Parts: sequence; C-alpha cells; structure tokens
Amino acid sequence: MLALKLLLVPCFLLLVSLAGRRWGAHVAGWLAGLPVVAGPILYFLALEQGPQFASRAASAALAAILASVSFSVVYSHFCHLFRWPLTLLVSLGAWFAAALLLSMAPGSVLVSMPIALATLLLAPHAFPKTVSAGIGRHSGRIELGLRMLAGATLTVAVTFLASFIGPAWSGLLAVFPVLGIVLAVFSHRAHGASFAIALLRAMATGLYSFFVFCLVLAVALPHVGISGSFAIALTMSLAVQTLTGQYLTGRSRRSPTAAPEL
Repeated sequence: MLALKLLLVPCFLLLVSLAGRRWGAHVAGWLAGLPVVAGPILYFLALEQGPQFASRAASAALAAILASVSFSVVYSHFCHLFRWPLTLLVSLGAWFAAALLLSMAPGSVLVSMPIALATLLLAPHAFPKTVSAGIGRHSGRIELGLRMLAGATLTVAVTFLASFIGPAWSGLLAVFPVLGIVLAVFSHRAHGASFAIALLRAMATGLYSFFVFCLVLAVALPHVGISGSFAIALTMSLAVQTLTGQYLTGRSRRSPTAAPEL
C-alpha cells in the first residue's frame, strides 16, 4: 500500500503536468478531477475495514465535493490579490470549514448526493471570469520533481490519518485537495493567477466522474462486494470523464485563446 501511495499520485501528477504542457490548463484540470487519490484510499479502507465502513466513507467523500470545490473557488478568487502562501492558507481554511460542516451532517447517501450534485451545478457560476489563461513558461525537471514529491508527501499524510478517524472523516480526508494544492500552487507561481483559475475551474468539471465513482461505491459496496463495486464505479467514472472531456473540447474550440503550457 505504501508503494502505491508513493507512486500513484506522483506519477499521475507527472501525467497531468505533461498533459497541461501539451494541451493547456483546461485538460490538466479536467484530468485532476479523476478519483486518483480518493479511489485507492477507499479501496484500502474497504479491504481493511470492510464494505460497510467503505460505503459510509464513500458517502462522506461524495458530500466532500462541496469542500473540494470550496477550496478551488476560494483559491481562484484570492490568487489575483495575494501571493500563493496566503492564498493557500485561506483556501485550506475554506476546505476545513466545509469539511467540519459536512462532518455534522447525516452520513446517508440521500443527503450526500444532492449536496454534491448542487455543488457541481453551481460551481461554474462561482469562479471568477478570466479573459485568458496566459502563456506559462516550461516546467523544468526540478519543478516536476518537486510536484511529485509534494503529492507523495500529502497523500501519505492524509491516508495515514484516514485509517484512524472513522468512516465520516476518512471519506472527507479522502477528498482532501492533494492534487488541487500541488497544481494550483505550482501553476500560480509559474504561470500566474489566470492560469491557476482556468485549471481549477476545469477540475470542478472533471469532478462529475468523481461524483459517479463515489455514488456507485456508496450504494453498491454493501450488496455487490468490493471487487464488483470498484469495477462498476471505475467503468462508470471513466465513461462520465469521457463525456465531460468532450464538453471541454468543444468549449476550448470556441475559445480564441491558445492553450498555455503547464
């Protein structure tokens, strides 16, 4: 499990960075919406704690889309005003405030699903409008290595805590914005606020696949079992990711601005 934590997220961060370098912030953010962090956490929780525990954690992770989008929206509004350390601090405060509120809500999927769906539908209207994502400089090998190291460190820390704090907070911490922090901070530093906003907005669109992934697990795990539930969840998540990718592709074709590099 430790090897998976140390390899999966850093490799995915490399993939996202290279995709952003080739296709721009919209594609990088869209890919970051995949359940690459929460998926393995929920899987190992199911193996170690059982399907019922993992089902409740998946339901909490579903509602935690609100916390994830809160982080992205707050970062987007503050990154034009402040440098990245203060922007990150305020954004993490928004995440923890939303997570604390969600931890007091009923753990039922009937509560989590409308919270998550309403968040995704309202998210596009919550981000600030930007004229252009700007043109960013090439990310060197050292910076790519730092992104991967930061992703591995955050993932290990979050998953270590998740196994000790019960299903609700395990699910909430599974959606801690590991990818969002690394991508937003490095993009903000290297390419400016507009690029970071474009990436975070696209990430919110990519969260529809995460929504489906967690919803399937929350419903199916008590009845279908671990292997079957994760197979169905992954298949449906990838299908939804393809549909949202087509939406973003059509939107980028209508935009006159060339894609910047990540």
